[in-house]
Amino acid sequence: AELLAATDLVVQCWTMGEITAEQSAGLTAAVLAGTGLAGWHGGIVDSFRGDVGYQLLTGGQFLMHPPGFSDHQVTLAEERADHPVIAGLSDFAVHTEKYWLATDPLIDVLATTEFAADEERARPVTMPAVWTRTWGEGRVFVSTIGHKPDDFDVPEVRVLTERGLLWASR
Repeated sequence: AELLAATDLVVQCWTMGEITAEQSAGLTAAVLAGTGLAGWHGGIVDSFRGDVGYQLLTGGQFLMHPPGFSDHQVTLAEERADHPVIAGLSDFAVHTEKYWLATDPLIDVLATTEFAADEERARPVTMPAVWTRTWGEGRVFVSTIGHKPDDFDVPEVRVLTERGLLWASR
């Protein structure tokens, strides 16, 4: 508890796995008190699937992605264009996994991706891809982009990730 209370930012990078009730409560308490939490891709939203408290803290949970990597557009939320994580950036294309998620309606969506209608989906779906949220005194930043290192060669991905980490930090 002391270590987390003195920490400015936890960069979450743990795919799947398990977290104990005590560990989850400790992380949540630290964020409530002002420690930031941030991460990208499965390292933050495909973690600790059995812990609802963790899912509430991050604001989303990975459910699936279409097989392989795909070229797709990331669209920045026009109404949030002044948010420090995306200010001055434009929509961009990536070639990576595209996440289907269950998300909390209280997240502050900064960017989205589209899933076209197909044999599984009767209509197109807009899915959050980058978001922030506050949790008590703490800030949480999540980007679903970043499965592979070269995803960060896309300037917008690198910039919004760097800014997100800084934004979330105490």
